[in-house]
Amino acid sequence: MSNIRDNTAIFEELPVPRAVMKMAVPTVISQLIVLIYNMADTFFLGRTGNHLMVAGVSLILPIFNISLSISGLAGIGGGALISRLLGKKRPDEARRVYSFCVYLGALTAAVFSLLTLFFMRPLMTALGANSDTYRYASSYAFCVIVCGGVPTVLSNTLANLIRSVGESKKAGFGITMGGVINIILDPIFMFLIMPDGMEVLGAGVATCLSNCAACLYFIVTLARMRSSGGVLRLTSPRELPERASLIGIFTVGVPSSIATLLFDLDYMLIDKLMSGYDDVALAAIGIVLKVERLPLNVGIGICQGMMPIIAYNYSAKNYKRLNETKRFSLILGLTCAVLSIGLYELFARQIMNIFIDDAATAALGTGFLRARVLATVMMFLCFFHVYLFNGFGKGGYALFLGVSRWLVFNIPMLYILNHFFGMYGVVWSQLAADVLTVILSLAVYRIYSKKAFPAEADRSL
Repeated sequence: MSNIRDNTAIFEELPVPRAVMKMAVPTVISQLIVLIYNMADTFFLGRTGNHLMVAGVSLILPIFNISLSISGLAGIGGGALISRLLGKKRPDEARRVYSFCVYLGALTAAVFSLLTLFFMRPLMTALGANSDTYRYASSYAFCVIVCGGVPTVLSNTLANLIRSVGESKKAGFGITMGGVINIILDPIFMFLIMPDGMEVLGAGVATCLSNCAACLYFIVTLARMRSSGGVLRLTSPRELPERASLIGIFTVGVPSSIATLLFDLDYMLIDKLMSGYDDVALAAIGIVLKVERLPLNVGIGICQGMMPIIAYNYSAKNYKRLNETKRFSLILGLTCAVLSIGLYELFARQIMNIFIDDAATAALGTGFLRARVLATVMMFLCFFHVYLFNGFGKGGYALFLGVSRWLVFNIPMLYILNHFFGMYGVVWSQLAADVLTVILSLAVYRIYSKKAFPAEADRSL
């Protein structure tokens, strides 16, 4: 019972900086570990000096991220709703929402894995795989998406649901543990167990096993939480949440998944456009797209830690605490973004050399990285506003901003700048598009806050 009380204190009583940091720090650490273990495959493959292996595995990043978007459907949609229900003091309905989201995450993950298996070749071809990179891309996808899809999605879904009740440390530990196991297993499977030429398969097996281990951790953790009387307890699949709750899950979950899918579509198109130049350009941008996610993942971790506090206090109508949480999270995220830009600009070449021994790939990637990282501040602001609306339960606004960002600004900008400036136009498209997206986001939030909050509530960013 004291555990439940401690979690309520995070939402209601702790000073806002402490509450946000208590929720955000474990989430940021887990986000960074996820990024590191995603980059670990690229790092160890880069030690082989085979840019075809690096390019093949890079092609799978968008598909892997699509599988994570499935976890967002149930995890972010359900997690935001659970926090709001707790703010309304409705733990029984929160329990039904939790159960529904677990079943939903498992089912959608299984369907996605089967579709990937059955349509492997056309999917790889659409992503830009050729005769040289297909065998690497397909073997990695089989391990990570087909065999490891369900535990990967469930791990991330359960992490979001656990975080929604204030247990950010448990959620962060599970994701972190899976990442650390993957980093340890990578060189073992790639260079000790698998023969030469099978390093990609070894990386895929290591990733699959690590995600299975993380999923097992969450199952055990939830069993212990259930015995202590928490709201995260499975009910019968027939015991559905209320109709309004189902709408609430999908109102936030679907826009979150669509935004992630569009994000991945953008990455797929970048890979596709770069593959039209040469394999060196594809390998270089593949490394950059992973490396640039470090500051982005920090920002997402801050937003994910912020969202349950925002959701709880929005439902409790504690607008003062809501705005304090919003302002502190914004300052924290922008500070991290600016520091990241400075570090990447200074050490871009050294970072590229960590991941690839090939001089031509490292040189090209250095220029790519220095250009792409300039968008970090704008990218954080884009995600910040989307997570605010998710916390409010206003998925329509989040969907509008997500669709506008990718379909109206980013993807058209890719083709326009590619046409006029070639491969460097592709690289600069992120900054150009996100400047426009941030302007739109600020305007939409301003309009919403004037309508939604009472006059005495602080509407400023």
